[in-house]
Amino acid sequence: MNSLPSASVAQKPSPGPVSLSRILGVGFGVAVIFGGTVGVGILRLPGTIAGEMRSFWPIMLMWLIGGGYALLGAISIAELGTAMPQAGGFYVYSRRAFGPAAGFAMGWADWLNNCAVVAFGSVAAAEYLAALFPRLLHLQTLVALTILIVFCALQWNSLRISSSVQQVASSITAITFVVLAIACLLHPGVANPHAPARIYPIHAAGFFQRIVPIVAAIRAVVVTYDGWYEAIYFTEEDTNAARNLPRAMIGGVLIVLALYLLMNLAFLHVLSIPALAASALPAADAARMVFPAWSGTFVTVLSLLTLLSLINAVLLGAPRILFAIGRDGLFSARAAQVAPGGTPRVALALSAAMVALFIASGKFEDIIAVAAILVAVMYCVNYIAVFVLRVREPHMNRPFRAWGFPLTTGLVLAGSLAFLVADLHDDPHGAIRAAVLLGLALPAYAWMRWRARNIDTSPAPSPAAASDCETIIPGDSKLVQERNRPDPRT
Repeated sequence: MNSLPSASVAQKPSPGPVSLSRILGVGFGVAVIFGGTVGVGILRLPGTIAGEMRSFWPIMLMWLIGGGYALLGAISIAELGTAMPQAGGFYVYSRRAFGPAAGFAMGWADWLNNCAVVAFGSVAAAEYLAALFPRLLHLQTLVALTILIVFCALQWNSLRISSSVQQVASSITAITFVVLAIACLLHPGVANPHAPARIYPIHAAGFFQRIVPIVAAIRAVVVTYDGWYEAIYFTEEDTNAARNLPRAMIGGVLIVLALYLLMNLAFLHVLSIPALAASALPAADAARMVFPAWSGTFVTVLSLLTLLSLINAVLLGAPRILFAIGRDGLFSARAAQVAPGGTPRVALALSAAMVALFIASGKFEDIIAVAAILVAVMYCVNYIAVFVLRVREPHMNRPFRAWGFPLTTGLVLAGSLAFLVADLHDDPHGAIRAAVLLGLALPAYAWMRWRARNIDTSPAPSPAAASDCETIIPGDSKLVQERNRPDPRT
């Protein structure tokens, strides 16, 4: 995106570039999706799914359904991402479809979720480091904060460095997963690995009793695919978002799906379904079969790699949300400052401070439970945005259109609504907290608007100065959006 400073900003010397650096491509997009999606869930969850499904093909079907859900989401959101190739992700799309207030609320929810995920990943990584180095056992909070500081330092100076770190981390993690899978598949295996754990006739258990574990399994699998959208925060830094974003999102989901299927095949090859269903950590049990001498260390290192890749990917995305909100005048303008290396340093520092607060509080797991509900809301809002913008702005430049629309987007929207209802039913206290957090976004938004009107006392820009930030959409020959024009909905 080409950002043009307004007259009021141009009167003061800028501390650095006013726009992000366009240096990213498909490779980074796939790496950040892989890093933001693949976590320790794939090392633990196969046992849970096997316990619910109890048979080979239903187990594999659950992982296919979860991947299909993520793929439909990627196809729908890629349309929004290529039509609005701007930093900020879901905030940008919600703002365009429903106005600045809704956009601010979704941006606030998305930012909190990203910070909570980084906090969870940092603490979990500290626990795995303590398993490798027992002397760190009583210093886990300090270790988690140190991990956060290290990744902030990597991202502080240069986007090029942090993007390279992400690609290397994702590649090493993927290779390690494949090594474990190949070792399992080359092992002699068990005598009858696909024997069902136990048969429960439908007429005996009842139809609804059989549906409940299926729904629970699908919800659990879908969670392991969360992160498929991570590339949308970086479209403004992509050399060709119109071409690269759909390839990265669809390709990234397919790679993750292939990996998840491969890992389940590997586990089922060396563990019987009853053994897999009874396992709390199937990866460790499988590794014990093929690497008996150092299986524990192997799985601990693999878990640590997935978490470090996750931390870097999500910590890269969180500041871009604040950057976009700040640039639109709904947060401190300093959050929109970009260092010469392409890093929004103030936004990064604020995100790191929130992550550190979550880590120090020890309450981040409760926050993640609330954030999960907020994310479900965010999914629903943005899938609806695809419909709204198709109707209200049919001539919007869309380099990529959702395949199979409206059926595909409608299916993923229906699934998201169902998961949201289930989350609200299962965690009513979390639902109340989520409602409070969204409610707090409204007065915060009103105050930011009031503050922006009172601070901006500069004269109106001349006709040649344009608006505060104009966006050139790839493929168009003229400006098609003015971000900060007065919005009648406010």
